[in-house]
Amino acid sequence: MNNGFFSFLSAIGDYVLLITGVIWVCLRRPPSWVLIRDQMFSIGVMSLPVVAITGFSTGMVLAAQAFFQLSDKGLASATGLMVTKAMLVELGPVLTAFMVTGRVGAAMCAELGTMRVTEQIDAMKTMSVNPLRYLVAPRFIAGFFMMPLLTVFSSLMGILGGYMIAVGLYKMAPSSFLDPLPEHVTTFDFVSGMVKAFVFGIIIVTISCYKGMTTTGGAAGVGRSTTSSVVICYSVILIINFLLTLGLNSSYNFLNEWFAKWF
Repeated sequence: MNNGFFSFLSAIGDYVLLITGVIWVCLRRPPSWVLIRDQMFSIGVMSLPVVAITGFSTGMVLAAQAFFQLSDKGLASATGLMVTKAMLVELGPVLTAFMVTGRVGAAMCAELGTMRVTEQIDAMKTMSVNPLRYLVAPRFIAGFFMMPLLTVFSSLMGILGGYMIAVGLYKMAPSSFLDPLPEHVTTFDFVSGMVKAFVFGIIIVTISCYKGMTTTGGAAGVGRSTTSSVVICYSVILIINFLLTLGLNSSYNFLNEWFAKWF
């Protein structure tokens, strides 16, 4: 019991050291733009199809359920608002993070884990190449910037999917779907989703890279590390999403006043 607890604390400490080391590397001397560009393409562009499918299908389901539940109560005009709010604030960031974890996070962990067990990372150290700058920092920067863009794209696809179902299938007037949005969708909703996307991007990249960099046990160890990294990312995303929701909602009035002042 004690050994497991101390091992957990040790792993948390190593993870925090990895994050601080990567941030220090990025601030002191950022990695090559070529490395960052390649990771941005891998994380962002290559994830567009799965993110589009996920967002679009989720928006369609939300619209179908919202219209079905609200139409007999005379509230069908709230369908567009419900779909937009849900995609921007909650489902867009979370589902995008899940898809990126499964497609990109697992690949990161497997790649770095293979390099670890084949001693390629140790060889880089002997050649005075910092693994954090060459391997982790480009992924960190790319994930930090691409996750919000993917989240916006997923949310827009979800709203489009909801619009097509509400207007095309249920013959809802386009104005009924769109007119409530400018009045009730606020800057706070958009910023909440972006804050979550930034945090999720950091979580996915750092946990995946940490599990990969600490892999042991050969090929079997790579498989175990990849599986555990995905499970841990999913669990941490759900927990952090709940905490961020509480924190952002509790600061709603302050943030709204700040946005009104500056925007």
